[in-house]
Amino acid sequence: MQKNRDSSSYRDPSGYIFYENGKIYRAINHSYQKNYELFHESGLYDKLVEKKMIISYKEVNKIPEVYKVIQPDLIEFISYPYEWSFNQLKDVALRLLEIQKIALDFDMTLKDATPYNFQFVSNNPVLIDTLSFESYIEGQIWTPYKQFCEMLLSPLLLAKNIDSRLLRITSVFKDGTPLEITSKLLPIKTKLTPSIALNIHAHAKSQKKYEGKKIESGKKLPRNSFLGIITSLESLIKNLTIENKKTEWSDYYEETNYSDSSFNQKQIIVKKFLDVIKPKIVLDLGSNTGVFSKIAYEFTNNVIACDTDHESINRFFTTCKKENNSILPLILDITNPSSSIGWMNKERNSFFDRIKPDTVLALALIHHLAIANNIPLDMISKFFSDITDNLIIEFIPKSDSQIQRMLSSREDIFNDYDMKNFEETMSQYFDKISMSELENSDRILYYFRKKP
Repeated sequence: MQKNRDSSSYRDPSGYIFYENGKIYRAINHSYQKNYELFHESGLYDKLVEKKMIISYKEVNKIPEVYKVIQPDLIEFISYPYEWSFNQLKDVALRLLEIQKIALDFDMTLKDATPYNFQFVSNNPVLIDTLSFESYIEGQIWTPYKQFCEMLLSPLLLAKNIDSRLLRITSVFKDGTPLEITSKLLPIKTKLTPSIALNIHAHAKSQKKYEGKKIESGKKLPRNSFLGIITSLESLIKNLTIENKKTEWSDYYEETNYSDSSFNQKQIIVKKFLDVIKPKIVLDLGSNTGVFSKIAYEFTNNVIACDTDHESINRFFTTCKKENNSILPLILDITNPSSSIGWMNKERNSFFDRIKPDTVLALALIHHLAIANNIPLDMISKFFSDITDNLIIEFIPKSDSQIQRMLSSREDIFNDYDMKNFEETMSQYFDKISMSELENSDRILYYFRKKP
């Protein structure tokens, strides 16, 4: 078996991820043998699979230098914490704590608490790292407590108390937001909340006090106290909520200039285009409240809905959970998408390196790229040709009220922005298969197919 090792899998000495013939495998080193055996023999693995809290896998033929090789169920698209909304990150934090409580019943504990160990399967957070467990030793502390506070609790508190856009801080501090920074940024009033005062403010002060010093403690932490820490964190996070503020885009379809008939017509046309394409993976860019992501979901289970507006994505995620569908809502700024970060810029891949959609929806989007962000039409068409074979896109002319509003406070320097130039630039890379004008509107829907 030839090993194509995953570039992000290098930190854990217990094993690593590799690929072979389009399939994913995890090699388990001999150093993890006892913990792996306990994980299975204790019944913890079966319990977590039963509760749909961990990715299932099967053992396969091993390679000589390792203890075992397992083949996990394949997750089509890997998302990262800095692409999740508040409720998504909150669900991951609560799932991690729930898994820890269950593990303790089987005399095991988590050895790390990174959200990167989780992925969403039908909007259910699932642990994907089999090697996260180790034997619980009576009297031990919860090893990943600091990591949990930095990687999960900190961004949630910053989003809750300051601004939801601070969830993106996880892309800057990839190993967790330093507690000292979180403590400084949080409002003074949070020091009056005992759980925040203890887990953030006092924790940060303690870290600073003992920084660089060797700490020797003979104190033991009873199991009840160990469990009490987990339960306390669970209670704190459960009570964290974020206000669904009305933003420029969260009520877009309620306030747009579409008439009911034209909006219904738009849905019918998009559905007709998708029926011709028969897509496998759909990427909805500028998904807003997810109306058209749901239409795409009628044709494929693989739909990723992206928008730069946190409130829209947070709200849509809640809807997807209630409806138990597998649409994955993510926060993404198309003009500044998630880039490759980490060691050698290969530890976390860029967004467009992780997804290869055969179909892209770009509805009510192009004017934000061309007018709001000054991106030339030829660069926009090249961008779409780089990421997909099938493009359903809506052209919005300058006569549209949305663009008129954009231009009301700035000079109109966009002399090339018209339907003729739009079609010409798209024709460099795509064939125009179909176009439909929306009634009671100047907007036009196109279906373009990439040139052979």
